[in-house]
Amino acid sequence: MLKVGYPAILPADLLLDFPPEVELIPLADGLDHDVNLDVWLPDPYPTKALRIWPHLHGVRLVLSLMAGTEWIPGTVGPHVTICNARGAHNISTAEWTISAILAMLKHFPLFLDVQLAGLWKRRFEATAEYVTVTGDTRPLYPPVMLEELTGKRVLLIGYGSIGKEIERMFSPFDVELTRVARTARKEPLVHPVSELNDLLPRAEVVVLILPLTAENRGLIGRAQFALMRQGTLLVNAARGPIVDTDALVEALQSGRVRAAIDVTDPEPLPDGHPLWSCPNLLLTPHVAGSSPQFARRSLNTAAAELRRFIAGEPLHNVVQAAI
Repeated sequence: MLKVGYPAILPADLLLDFPPEVELIPLADGLDHDVNLDVWLPDPYPTKALRIWPHLHGVRLVLSLMAGTEWIPGTVGPHVTICNARGAHNISTAEWTISAILAMLKHFPLFLDVQLAGLWKRRFEATAEYVTVTGDTRPLYPPVMLEELTGKRVLLIGYGSIGKEIERMFSPFDVELTRVARTARKEPLVHPVSELNDLLPRAEVVVLILPLTAENRGLIGRAQFALMRQGTLLVNAARGPIVDTDALVEALQSGRVRAAIDVTDPEPLPDGHPLWSCPNLLLTPHVAGSSPQFARRSLNTAAAELRRFIAGEPLHNVVQAAI
């Protein structure tokens, strides 16, 4: 019988869909003895998973409950097959992305300050914020309070399953969407990442939803911020190191761009880090993929992979094949 280790903190009812041919072995966070396994489902928090890895032996397959797996190959080595939970986080991450964009364009962070201050007349600060961040100095009456997403030029960098879900959620807003990915495609049109610098100057919203790789690390740096138009909104729902943090801080403090980010570099973001106090920034602490449906979707994805593994069928979400 296939031995499958999983985080003991997960409720047992979430594992009911697992095939009967497996022996489910709960792994406590404080595991202090050796365990033989065939398949490992690491804790979604890497620090917890790394603590128990030295006690695990015989692992042939890792089924990550997360879309990102960047820490796993270096931990388990090249002789273990690794699958991610592609598809499990599409809805929650795409909803965060759309919500964050709307929150920034509608100046919700400012209006929350207005609410907390209890001063109705401060609503006119939205006009000053709009002028400062966009550079649009036209005389407008009534004063500008909110911006519209509809019709915006959006550059979507990353076109995997989450990127496609974000595109679907953009559809009611009739945005002008330009797709970018590692590899160019014709239908639908996807530009290669090598054309990124040519595409940045037109974009009003730039969305990052690509995996962290050696090639993507620092993809958005000082040169890219310099190419962005005044008031561009950068949205990072991917991984922190894809953006050069120092360059991001400089761009925000200069008032050139605004940003909504769910990920940072470093992460967790230390107390007192300059990002915490940057203007024109909405920052959430890596929660975009989180929802009450997260664990169930991820475990259902893992259960489906297990059934294919037992049947000797090709696995769907392989990010590293064992050598």
